[in-house]
Amino acid sequence: MNTAITKMFNITFPFVCGTMMNITNAEFVAAVSDAGGLGILASTLYDDKKSFQDALKTIKDRTDKPFAVNLNLFPAIRPVDNDALMEVILEEGVKIVETSGARAPDDIINRLKPEGVKLMHKCVGVRYAVKVAALGVDAVTVVGFENGGATGMLDITTLCLVPAVVNAVDVPVIGGGGVSTGHAIAAILSLGAEAVIMGTRLLLTEECPIHDNLKNALLSSKETDTTLIMRSFKNTHRCLINETVLKVQELEKENAPIEKVLPFIAGDESKKMIQEGDLSSGYISCGQGVGQISKVMPVKELFLELAEELKASNQRVNQMLN
Repeated sequence: MNTAITKMFNITFPFVCGTMMNITNAEFVAAVSDAGGLGILASTLYDDKKSFQDALKTIKDRTDKPFAVNLNLFPAIRPVDNDALMEVILEEGVKIVETSGARAPDDIINRLKPEGVKLMHKCVGVRYAVKVAALGVDAVTVVGFENGGATGMLDITTLCLVPAVVNAVDVPVIGGGGVSTGHAIAAILSLGAEAVIMGTRLLLTEECPIHDNLKNALLSSKETDTTLIMRSFKNTHRCLINETVLKVQELEKENAPIEKVLPFIAGDESKKMIQEGDLSSGYISCGQGVGQISKVMPVKELFLELAEELKASNQRVNQMLN
């Protein structure tokens, strides 16, 4: 499969694994990249330069395929020292960096681009994509309202957002939001994107480090089993519905301050769900595409299946046109 993104990043499939807190660790990133996609390490998983450097070494020990690192620009309870992380990125020879968050990555571009690092920025609107493209990123990633995790405040669906961004920027676009099948990938590519980004679909892989209780819950979920929280704080996230998420929505209806909400969504609470299988604790980001997933499989097998579905979709359309 040859697209501008597969060529730019030297990957086999135009499949990017979305950065997921407490999930996209070194081992999982290595599995995704080794399968021919692009794994992205969540740098905020690591408290210091040494642990972050060790994670990069683990990835390089497990695969010789390209991978990326995410630098987070969202507000955080625990401050993130991106300057220190960039030092390690350059020391370890990381070639691809993704940025995402509430501001433009001017400082990161200025630091890493002269060193030959390929940069992509993830956002949820045309104007943000145009701004970062002008700043010099090599690619932009946009996700529609169906997306799990941060959805922004614009509420633009993938079907409308991807072509709007493709028409507005002169760099390759990676599109996502609700992508769980090869048929959806065909749609995203037909809209002009050069690759897709997936998160929810990759939760249901054998290598994904989440508890079996959570995998089983996701397998039984429908497209109606997600909802939005944190909208009143202008930090909207789409999540799988559980007791905690419903409690957060209740607090938001009461106009509760952020201090009352944080204990329910703190990282330690979500770890109980992800690592221990306590489905009532914390929350997990989950897109509406969860309803289209029917099985757990190894990442390599998944990518091959998605590629075959993509091919079948293209053949079906071609038959209609002939």
